[in-house]
Amino acid sequence: MRHRIYGKQLNRTSAHRTAMMRNLAAGLFEHGQIETTMPKAKLVQGFAEKLITLAKNRSLHTRRQLERKINDRNLFAWSDDPQVPDERKSDAFFEVPDPADIKRNRYGDLKKSPRLVEHLMTRVAPMFEGRDGGYTRIVKLDKHRLGDGTDLVMLQLVGQEDGPQVGGGTSSRRAQADKRTAYAAKLAESFAPAASAVAEEEAPAEETEEPAAEAPESSETPAAEEAPESEEEKTEGDG
Repeated sequence: MRHRIYGKQLNRTSAHRTAMMRNLAAGLFEHGQIETTMPKAKLVQGFAEKLITLAKNRSLHTRRQLERKINDRNLFAWSDDPQVPDERKSDAFFEVPDPADIKRNRYGDLKKSPRLVEHLMTRVAPMFEGRDGGYTRIVKLDKHRLGDGTDLVMLQLVGQEDGPQVGGGTSSRRAQADKRTAYAAKLAESFAPAASAVAEEEAPAEETEEPAAEAPESSETPAAEEAPESEEEKTEGDG
């Protein structure tokens, strides 16, 4: 029996599991969304939301608490990397920092960049000022991980997502409905010329058609002749 065991073990030691949660949470705060498996997403979701709730109270004590729970590392090192395409930089969840905020030494090693705890307190937490919990959501993707083929999901911050399906694909029901709509429109276009031709042929026939002959007016019939009075009526009248 599993007594006094809290949460999922994920076949890892406690130190490995803690480091994994911190790295996933840091990636979520930096990029706005991360792609991982469902067990890992459920594990880090509660941990990340607790950090956001804690970061809403901007104080020195809060900063020290966050530094104990998550490693304060450098962020946005990819913003000045020439190997990263500009499309990924422009489509980032957060605005890319100025080049002056990022400095490297002569060997190319990162020397200065925005820090995680400051970013969490100044940019992430203010997004959810009027929201009590529920800062993240999990979206199932139509992709599988290479190797074991497990299902992949998207863990992302709510508020700036676009549509229910982040992966860009459409569901099978939606694809089938779109095919039916396109096929119906194609049939309507194919039958439209034939219908217009039939309408043009019928239009002259209606114009040349002579009006139906009116029925001759019935002549008024003479009123029925009155029957002659009987002899009894005559005698009564004479009397």
